[in-house]
Amino acid sequence: MIKPRLLGAALLGASLLSACSMAPTYERPAAPVAAAYAAHPSGVAANTGAAIQPAPGQKNAVDTGWRDYFSDPHVQQLIAAALDNNRDLRTAVLRMEEARALYDVQSADRLPTLNGSLAAAKTKTPAFLTPSGQSTIGKRYDVGVSVSSFELDFFGRVKSLNDAALASYLATDEARLAAQIALVAQVAQAYYTERAYAEQQALAEQTYQARARTYSLTQQRAAVGASSRLDLRSDETLMQTARAAALNLARQRAQAENALTLLVGQAPGAPAAGAMPDDAAIDAMSAVPAGLPSDLLTRRPDIRAAELRLKAANANIGAARAAFFPRISLTAALGSSSPSLHGLFDSGSGSWSFAPQLVQPIFDAGRNRANLTLSEVRKHIAVADYEKTIQTAFREVADALAARDYLGEQEAAQRAVQEAQADRLKLLQLRFDNGVASSLDVLDAQRELFSAQQTLVQVRLLRTTSAIDLYRSLGGGVR
Repeated sequence: MIKPRLLGAALLGASLLSACSMAPTYERPAAPVAAAYAAHPSGVAANTGAAIQPAPGQKNAVDTGWRDYFSDPHVQQLIAAALDNNRDLRTAVLRMEEARALYDVQSADRLPTLNGSLAAAKTKTPAFLTPSGQSTIGKRYDVGVSVSSFELDFFGRVKSLNDAALASYLATDEARLAAQIALVAQVAQAYYTERAYAEQQALAEQTYQARARTYSLTQQRAAVGASSRLDLRSDETLMQTARAAALNLARQRAQAENALTLLVGQAPGAPAAGAMPDDAAIDAMSAVPAGLPSDLLTRRPDIRAAELRLKAANANIGAARAAFFPRISLTAALGSSSPSLHGLFDSGSGSWSFAPQLVQPIFDAGRNRANLTLSEVRKHIAVADYEKTIQTAFREVADALAARDYLGEQEAAQRAVQEAQADRLKLLQLRFDNGVASSLDVLDAQRELFSAQQTLVQVRLLRTTSAIDLYRSLGGGVR
């Protein structure tokens, strides 16, 4: 009788062999950045976030899902569509699936592969080769299970390769998460950019309509000699300048819509609507808790991905070191053989084979040494990449905090400029109506007011995008 339990016991014993890892002990490199963010001259303590603390229950730029962070329903709809349809994100998800499959392939090497076989052979032996002088026909039937070249991982080569594949898979998954966060931020920024262009375009069209009416009146006055040709040309210049600005903004708005469509992955279901967040909404979005620098290491998926790539490189060193030691593999088979099919499972027909093999490298022209050097260099590259990722993340957060701290005051100052310019225009218009000021003074005030209005919209857009940048740079949630 065949005794499969003998082969099973042997395979179980082989699979339970514990391998000693020859990979270096992993130690996380020290973060090459300051322990805290620098305070700004405005008095805002950017290193602690104490100047803008979220109220109880208030959303902030950390640990907040995008559905809570972006309250505009249209933005939520666009982000949800982008997460479903964006092709770059779809590629990132497929890359993650690819890495998981590669990890599964590598993990399979840690266990023996069992193959079942059933074979039949029929051979003819010529007469001059047989003792009887007559040709014979031989038959043979075989059935059994076998293990082919299963490596007994005494020195941890297979385990190190498995650890490297696992770290690579996890790094790819973190990269997918980073791509999701970046996509959420990009969609929100593209939407508010389009809204800013729409607001600027509306201002330019209103200004054009007002200047067109002024130009028409000047034409009538010039026809009766009440206005000079210089006044007429000056009004025409202002009118055409506003028209050119409106057309330029219409082009930029259309291109912003195209960029948003590309990010979403499909044409928006409805035209863009709504406005940019007001000051209170932006302040709420920019609220951050204390302790940001150290927490970045765990919050940002790109940093976690870089560290996992470093762990994979560290594990590959273990595999390269193990290549210098003997490689022990096992080939075994257990089954039954018989010259007739009906006697295949008769008593005494059992057969087995056991063929362990040990291979010790003697001369490989420096291949193993070069592979070890290569894996060590790649680890150094991974360390540099990890440190650069941390530095980049630190810089992005610091930039976002600086923008938060200064753009609020800049918007207030620009709003004061606009109000002053509007009041200046009213006063000059009164003086002009009473014959005290010249038309050139009024035209100059109109130009300055239009410029102040456009600049204020741009500063408000910068505040909005800086709040979104803060959300992204702090590793905001994607749910």
